[in-house]
Amino acid sequence: MSTGQTSRVDLYYLGPQGSFTHQAAVESSACIGPALGRQVTLVPCDRATRIVDAVEAGRGWGIIAWENNVEGHVIPNMDALIDSTNVAGFGRTGLSIVFDAFVRPDHGDLTTISAHPHGLAQCREFIRSTGLREEAASSNAAACRDLRRDQVALGPRICGSLYGLETRRSAVQDYRGARTDFLLLAPRGEAAGLARAMFGQPEPCGQGDAENGARSGSHREFESIVTFIPLHTGSGVLADLLDRLRDTGLNMTSFMSRPIKGNDGTYSFIATIDAAPWEPSLGGVMQDLLDRGDWIKTLAVYPRRERPDPPVLDWMLPRAGAWMERHLDKPGIDKELLW
Repeated sequence: MSTGQTSRVDLYYLGPQGSFTHQAAVESSACIGPALGRQVTLVPCDRATRIVDAVEAGRGWGIIAWENNVEGHVIPNMDALIDSTNVAGFGRTGLSIVFDAFVRPDHGDLTTISAHPHGLAQCREFIRSTGLREEAASSNAAACRDLRRDQVALGPRICGSLYGLETRRSAVQDYRGARTDFLLLAPRGEAAGLARAMFGQPEPCGQGDAENGARSGSHREFESIVTFIPLHTGSGVLADLLDRLRDTGLNMTSFMSRPIKGNDGTYSFIATIDAAPWEPSLGGVMQDLLDRGDWIKTLAVYPRRERPDPPVLDWMLPRAGAWMERHLDKPGIDKELLW
């Protein structure tokens, strides 16, 4: 499907070249460019907030890291999207995350190890084994580009050839199934139309990996990310919100809270829901909440891809906690674990 005659659009990403966001931007532009009738030009930014600023100003589209299946949501990017006035997501794409450890060919004694904070968090075991001091960088690719003689950098494999580095060790991430989802951003006035235009595409961008349960054949429904702020706080406010979503039969796949900065006891709640605001189910709930006086903002709407629904197996659970093994004849729960 095409929106008409091919036109040019800039796609802003967290640079420099070689970042995971750059890789996601390359893969996404190859998919959405032809699908939406656009010739996409990639433009690096040194901070994710500048990506949001560029979209806010109407200079093009953007792509930001949204959620990682090891470290969770990328909170600064989430806050930037909540605080924006003219930005919304229209697509979501996933990328497998593999970190290599690099050094300069002329390196000396190594004292520090550098990466984006999320990258450092995903390579704890390797960092611990080196005994080096952590040093945060603005992006993993920037850590590789600016690598000093006394440093190790963690980054995507492509950074070795891009920046003339030696690979000290490959695949140093803690989890082999690590994956990051990215949101494609556009000015709010364009986002809904772009999401609808992408709805009929036969394969979601970046979601063709059957191993990750992403192959769908066609888009069957939309997914939305919505922020809710109850203007009246107190007992039962959050339960009422969740009851309203449940009673409508909406499937919620993610739910989290963010503090309203500097104000004790006040929160925004961010839900990912299998529906679009223009569909009666979600639209009705949103209208009811608006009538009640709550604050609502749609952060993104995009075609939903098929996702796996795996069980949570016992080896995935944290070491301490309470749970009932129903398949075993156990007398009960150790009550000391409950508090």
